[in-house]
Amino acid sequence: MANRQQVTEYILQQGILPLYFHPEEQVSVEVLRAIYRAGIRAVEYTNRGEAAFRNFQTLIAIRNQEMPDMWLGVGTIKQLKEAEQYLAAGADFLVSPGYLADVARLAIERNLLYAPGCMTPTEIMAAEQQGLQLIKLFPGSLLGPEFVSSIRDIFPALWFMPTGGVDTTRENLERWFQAGVVAVGMGSKLISKKLMEQRDYATIEKLTREVLQTIHDIKKQKT
Repeated sequence: MANRQQVTEYILQQGILPLYFHPEEQVSVEVLRAIYRAGIRAVEYTNRGEAAFRNFQTLIAIRNQEMPDMWLGVGTIKQLKEAEQYLAAGADFLVSPGYLADVARLAIERNLLYAPGCMTPTEIMAAEQQGLQLIKLFPGSLLGPEFVSSIRDIFPALWFMPTGGVDTTRENLERWFQAGVVAVGMGSKLISKKLMEQRDYATIEKLTREVLQTIHDIKKQKT
């Protein structure tokens, strides 16, 4: 199982954390393979519905066989027992839509990455005081890059990752990274329901590769 520093470094290196869910096991597996071929080495599988945990167990098995250098985390964790269940199944990291103090304590105790969803400075401060460092800004579509610009100097030790509404266009990505984020969480804008329903894994791979390259270019310009 990965430690917090290892997974965080991969996410920061990628500059993106793809996230997705599909109720069909085989679709979930093929999407994982597609984004792996594109160069992704850290991904969030969303805890949504009854099929999610069963699918996640299969993904862990496939990852162990075919993609040993892939960090596989779980998102939409809303209570401690879900976190414990997925960690027992092999999850490398945890993501949630809000801040959960008991999940934060569990992650710190086990030296695991936990990226809580935060929307206000109060929530961000609570996460920081618990010892967390990578903060998921959610929903990104409501907060916007301006929010990041206005708070980043207040929290110089934290890393911000907006999720929800982040687009694949260079213009949108540039606005976020120029505002000071270290990575973006990207779900349906990248791995759309339509592409999954069409089993169009080649396009998912192509789009993922293109977004990775765009983010790499943007980050290189900043240095």
